[in-house]
Amino acid sequence: MLKSPIGRRGLLALALSAWLAPAAGAQDIPRQDPARCQGQPELKPLQPLQVVTQRGPARFQVEVADSERERQYGMMCRRTMAPDRGMLFVFPRPQELAFWMRNTLIPLDIVYIRADGTVLSIVANARPLDERPLPSNGVAKAVLEIPGGRAAQLGMLPGDRVVHRIFPGG
Repeated sequence: MLKSPIGRRGLLALALSAWLAPAAGAQDIPRQDPARCQGQPELKPLQPLQVVTQRGPARFQVEVADSERERQYGMMCRRTMAPDRGMLFVFPRPQELAFWMRNTLIPLDIVYIRADGTVLSIVANARPLDERPLPSNGVAKAVLEIPGGRAAQLGMLPGDRVVHRIFPGG
């Protein structure tokens, strides 16, 4: 039996927080003063991505974060994002995910995407600098971050299809 000064309730809370924690290593990124925040440069080249909604296709040019470091830093410290831009976070395998907004200065819509390219769930208008975990509520292979409120403007919903080279038929 494991003995711990935090007790059974504390162990349950610890296990839950580990399950909901941001990507491994991301918690090591220190909080920064928003006035002097330093993130990663724009990830190039930009790639085309399309979300097919009931209203029609929505086209974006996205940065692709497909390394551990790129995923950890994501959109941290960015001060603006054009309405047709975004960042696509690609993970090595489908999994339950939870994102947070540490050092993120602008509101974002966080779109969790299944391995087959369909939208799993959407977190609308994630608040800047909020460190609460925002879970995928299911297994996702990728995450698209776009300007806050954009998903609603475009009529984006769970079940919509994301077209990009990483998804079947993309």
